Amino acid sequence: MSIIPCEQNKDLRDQIRRFAEVLKTEAHTLGTHGLDEKDFYNSGLFRGAIERIRGQFSATMRDKREFAQHVLNHMEDQEFIAGWDLTDDSSRNDYVVHLKTGRTAVIDLKGCLDGNNTNIFERPPHADEFIIWSICTNTGSDPRRNAWSGIHTRLSAEIISRQQRVDGVMVWDMICGTYARPCPKLQLNPTRAVDLGPFRTPPPCIYLFPPRIPTRDEPCIQAQLLQTVEILSSFHTCFGSLPEELNFVDFEIGASDNGLFRRTKVRRAGVIQQESELTEIRRS
Repeated sequence: MSIIPCEQNKDLRDQIRRFAEVLKTEAHTLGTHGLDEKDFYNSGLFRGAIERIRGQFSATMRDKREFAQHVLNHMEDQEFIAGWDLTDDSSRNDYVVHLKTGRTAVIDLKGCLDGNNTNIFERPPHADEFIIWSICTNTGSDPRRNAWSGIHTRLSAEIISRQQRVDGVMVWDMICGTYARPCPKLQLNPTRAVDLGPFRTPPPCIYLFPPRIPTRDEPCIQAQLLQTVEILSSFHTCFGSLPEELNFVDFEIGASDNGLFRRTKVRRAGVIQQESELTEIRRS
């Protein structure tokens, strides 16, 4: 049992570790910096270059947006949605999706869910539906750690403490189904892959959240059904997800003199995949 079907590619992780060691010890032989080995490592050139590259990878959303827009264009072409637009305030949210029934869905695009950026979201007042879409392009990250960290550690605490309802989460990106992150859905049936421009992708991993925020009077709230969240139902149907692949996230709260606590439970195919203890909500 696991919160998400895929797992980190251990061979790739080991290769990354070995290559990092080689890079640390042989970096002075690269380029035309004109420094000997000792001066090179004392100069800060190596660390500065690494930090620059890291910042460039972390800051750019171009590749993530390209993938998301290929997905939304495909859904519009296949008539699963009526259309989509960029939001007016891209610093808070990313896409407005016009659904077939006339409802409006807003998508907040995130990177890996274990990052601090996951805590920063705001449900717009005009949104009939609001979801978070995680596009995690860090091939060395652990998808199971990311999913649990995002859903339980970060989102559940923010949803309950700030009273900001989220209808669901989708974990899905251009790395899914590649060597870096093999997808069990395609390993069982390769024909389930969908081509989207330069990308070939498996069906998404979808997590349905509760329709209301738990309170002291109603401390346990189960996830809503797929048909009540039209945007996630559209993703599910358009890309050939199976009912047994859907994830349902339940929240429960408890209070004591020491503060507010919450429990997060994730169910898939009628089985509890992961469940927390009653954990104190701590926000900085």
